[in-house]
Amino acid sequence: MYRQAISPPSTSRKALFRNFRASSSLAHAEVLPGPSGPPRSLRQRIKDKISTIDTERARDARISPFLVDAFNRQHNYLRISLTERCNLRCFYCMPSEGVELSPPEHILTDDEVIRLATLFVKSGVTKIRLTGGEPTIRKGIVHLVGRLHALRRYGLQSIGMTTNGIALYRKLPALVENGLTHLNVSLDTLDPFKFEIMTRRMGHDAVLRSIETALGSQELQSVKLNVVVIKGLNDHEVLDFVEMTKDSRLSVRFIEFMPFTGNKWDKAKMVPSSELLDRIRARYPAVRKASDELNDTARSYIIPGHAGSFGFISSMSDHFCGSCNRLRLTADGQIKVCLFDAKEISLRDQMRAGATDSALLSTIGRAVMGKKEKHAGMEDIDVVTNRPMILIGASRTPRLSHIDESGRPSMVDVAHKEPTSRYATASGRIIVPKIAYELVTGEHDEQGPEEDLSEDAEAVAMRRAKEKAKAKGDVLTVAQLAGIMGCKRTSELIPLCHPLQLSHISVTLHPEVAHHRHRTASDAPTKAGQDFACDTRSDIGIRQAQRPEYSIVCRATVSCEGKTGVEMEALTAVSVGLLTVWDMLKAVAGKEMVIGDITVTRKEGGVSGSFVRTHL
Repeated sequence: MYRQAISPPSTSRKALFRNFRASSSLAHAEVLPGPSGPPRSLRQRIKDKISTIDTERARDARISPFLVDAFNRQHNYLRISLTERCNLRCFYCMPSEGVELSPPEHILTDDEVIRLATLFVKSGVTKIRLTGGEPTIRKGIVHLVGRLHALRRYGLQSIGMTTNGIALYRKLPALVENGLTHLNVSLDTLDPFKFEIMTRRMGHDAVLRSIETALGSQELQSVKLNVVVIKGLNDHEVLDFVEMTKDSRLSVRFIEFMPFTGNKWDKAKMVPSSELLDRIRARYPAVRKASDELNDTARSYIIPGHAGSFGFISSMSDHFCGSCNRLRLTADGQIKVCLFDAKEISLRDQMRAGATDSALLSTIGRAVMGKKEKHAGMEDIDVVTNRPMILIGASRTPRLSHIDESGRPSMVDVAHKEPTSRYATASGRIIVPKIAYELVTGEHDEQGPEEDLSEDAEAVAMRRAKEKAKAKGDVLTVAQLAGIMGCKRTSELIPLCHPLQLSHISVTLHPEVAHHRHRTASDAPTKAGQDFACDTRSDIGIRQAQRPEYSIVCRATVSCEGKTGVEMEALTAVSVGLLTVWDMLKAVAGKEMVIGDITVTRKEGGVSGSFVRTHL
């Protein structure tokens, strides 16, 4: 039903293929020739292989030891992210609530990009690829490519770019003229309606126009199409993408759905490359394996009679870590040795602190030497501290979110975020003496209105304190109402909190008794919270040396549809509720009560993901 509802008419699909076939006469060197090309003799193929090996050895000889890791992998490929910004919102790349953008001053300047690129190229990097975010929206991108092109004199062989194609077609001729040699365009569906679902934006026609423009450029050495395949969403389009290679010298690469923070990765949504290959073979039985280039991430295949090729990037089901030659430079100047490793080292900070090229190269060497043999399995990849895919171009340097670059207080800008479901629960407790506990629970001895002449002064004072506390009303009910009112006014109490339209507030208070070993008054305030978190009523009667300890626990649950979380609202509700208990009981227990253990116990939604605190 889903496919029938949004698939375009077959005539539109045929027209699309005809447009690509019209470009079939354009040659791209990186696409393997089909069987229609002139056959090579065995002797010639052997010579070509020897020539390739000699070229690789010559290249290896000039690689700096700083670019060789502990497993003897030589890194001659640098991916430079130019920006964290993007003009699409692909769900597997960016969390639905958006991401916090870095201040412009955190992003590498053109001069800093060129300095680091020069250092890498002089150390043995021969291939640079520009990524993002979306690299085409960086101001001055054409000029920057021209400056990178000047590094050919130091050994740079190619400059590639990975783009979503939305803003590419107007800039592409100038980019190619300035030195761009390889182009990868990301397009996950041939259906314009599904494109809007997957990217949360319009622009399908613009991407197709960019691909046609690229195929019309004879200077580009290769044009590749990247397709992230997700089960139940676009996996049925695989054969349609393969059909695009029939008359067009296009290389289509199917990429397995990969886990990143906030993209709700699920193994069930991933389609293994082996399964896709079986589907393609069922349609094209003559498909055969093509020879892969050294360090290539894709396993390539060709179909006899097709001008182009297709391949698979199987990061999850069949990783290629053993031959990985890639390093990443994030937009804010962090070196990242593996896409799935959260560890990063800032080259930007060292440059801005006056580091020499030698010092920078030493830092690069330490990072490379720390690269693991392979990334974790698909179930174990760290999606909590690793960046969302979009933020390979953004800062992860720890900083206070409510302080601007000048050190002044500043409210976080959430204008770019989309509202999502937010949920938080917080709890805390106030430790009270027995007399206060009995007042709250109604277990205290009732005293007549007349004073007992036999009472001493202390007893009289206590009786009057009880009467004063009782006169304030039901402690738990008043505290509950106070907590709800405080929750709703959080943004007025906490200066930099955003005002939110809360959809639900629940505040509860209940007395608890726990039994502990006897403590002195001096250590009660510091150990009360810790002990109460560890002991429960089930301890009663087990340890003879224990005495009962009394507390009132407050819990608050808050939810909303908003652009920011409700943890502060939940914490405020608990804090105000417990403060109200203290105020109402201070006449009888003001010197003995201790408020503590206030914490968020559960949170859902937001960039940082969900969590449940299992113990305090």
